[in-house]
Amino acid sequence: MKFSCPQTDFNTHFSLVSRAVPSRPSKPVLGNVLVTASSDTQQVTLVGFDETLGIQTTFSAQVDEGGSLTLPAKLLGDIVSRLPNEDIDISEDDTEPVVTLACSAGRYQIRGLSADDYPSLPKIESQDTIQLSADALVEGLRGALFATSSDETKQVLTGVHLTAGDQSLEFAATDGHRLAVVQTIDETGSAAAASGMKVTIPGKALRELERILQAYPGSEAVAFQLDQTQVVFDLGQQRITTRLLEGQYPNYQQLIPSKFERQLTLDRKQLMSSLERIAVMADQRNNIVKLSMNNEQQSLSLSVEAQEVGSGLENLPAQVTGEDLDIAFNVRYLLEGLKALPTSEIQIQCNTATSPSVLTPLGGTKITYLVMPVQIRS
Repeated sequence: MKFSCPQTDFNTHFSLVSRAVPSRPSKPVLGNVLVTASSDTQQVTLVGFDETLGIQTTFSAQVDEGGSLTLPAKLLGDIVSRLPNEDIDISEDDTEPVVTLACSAGRYQIRGLSADDYPSLPKIESQDTIQLSADALVEGLRGALFATSSDETKQVLTGVHLTAGDQSLEFAATDGHRLAVVQTIDETGSAAAASGMKVTIPGKALRELERILQAYPGSEAVAFQLDQTQVVFDLGQQRITTRLLEGQYPNYQQLIPSKFERQLTLDRKQLMSSLERIAVMADQRNNIVKLSMNNEQQSLSLSVEAQEVGSGLENLPAQVTGEDLDIAFNVRYLLEGLKALPTSEIQIQCNTATSPSVLTPLGGTKITYLVMPVQIRS
């Protein structure tokens, strides 16, 4: 194997696949990245795989000799990222699994492992390929991913539940304390081919998909293939494969109240700024902030009482419908939800101090963000 390419290209693509390399690999070869150079296509393909999530990427290079080898992800990544911004030459030794990196700064030799021991990425048996709108995917992931659970014991909640309708995609994520549901319109009509599909995809894989879609804007559609256990997202130069999450996803629609007794409309950025300031004080007291709705004054008060430390209070103008109410929330849950809403004005709807509240944007993407309040101890 012998090829040369710009340092920026190799570094960018190597960083991408390294994200699928496990920090504690079950076998040594999984701590490596598979590097394959093809003299026929004049391309280099890199693969990172932890036996659940696989990321593959391809880029153009000057390939003099084809070949494959796996190289240690952490070591090679650390070296390449520090090399000067110029072409680097990478060549494999004829007698042992060692590559030499050469550039104007110097030469580095790195020992790898045979590509024969590297597991193959799973193949999808289904031949049906669904084209999903890249814009609809980004919109859905931005609005839902943050609400997934990080608790590995609640395996199915660590993913996003994706449902396809005739012309829409619905993304749902919950960690048991809050729920985000995003409905995106697929104007390409390609979601119709997947109509009726209901799958739960690991959040880790979808974060990588979102990262790639944002790093390489301009792609109109993402090819999507799945079978009973695997899903593959094909973006042309990049490919992500991951195992689907097993288990019954909660019937989240029944958690959303059908009607509300109280509603307030206010400026999203104003509320976020106030919450960010008062969060400093809330951090001293379990991250809890109290919201007080005042119909007569048409205002919303945010307050924190942190005993032995102090207190904080801010007032915001708001259009309030319904009776006054004091209700408390985890300030982080509120802030994360507000950041996902895309409009300048939002609505908060609720019934009582102990029943779920719903935040929605006024206009734009249809997002429903439900968050459970925290009981106020007097």
